[in-house]
Amino acid sequence: MQSCAVWLTGLPGSGKTTIAALLYDHLKSKNTSCIILDGDEIRKTVSKDLGFSPEDRKEHNRRVIEIAKLLVKNGIIPIIPLISPYRETRDAARREIPNFIEVYVKASLDTCIKRDPKGLYKKAKNGEISNMTGLQSPYEEPLHPEIILDTEKNTPQQCLDVMIKKVNHLGYMN
Repeated sequence: MQSCAVWLTGLPGSGKTTIAALLYDHLKSKNTSCIILDGDEIRKTVSKDLGFSPEDRKEHNRRVIEIAKLLVKNGIIPIIPLISPYRETRDAARREIPNFIEVYVKASLDTCIKRDPKGLYKKAKNGEISNMTGLQSPYEEPLHPEIILDTEKNTPQQCLDVMIKKVNHLGYMN
């Protein structure tokens, strides 16, 4: 099996973390070396000095790219649920990380606001947080992702099945 990086991008509340956890469980059940590089968790450790300005977001993503690159080179599959709102940053990840797979976890802003699992949209609307992706900060949809998972039309399990089939077709994880 050849290692790859699975980079899940999408708006907050689109389902990135849920799908990443399902993929992690699937890979672990097959005794595959993998790890979730969750953007929120990395912000608590490696990027705790950063905020949410465009510059800080880019730096946070740069740090994740470096970690993912090391993992792939050492045969570990990083699963990366990360908003990563800028195409430029995701393009840099594609150039830097061997065997990069961009997964667009697609859901409308209205759906994400309704889901709001962490209460971030509510806080942003109440003025408690600023630079909220999708509201005060832009999210640039991927132009050519390897995989698009529509979480409004499909269950998390259906999205996982689509992703596994496509990743296998690309020659990874089979």
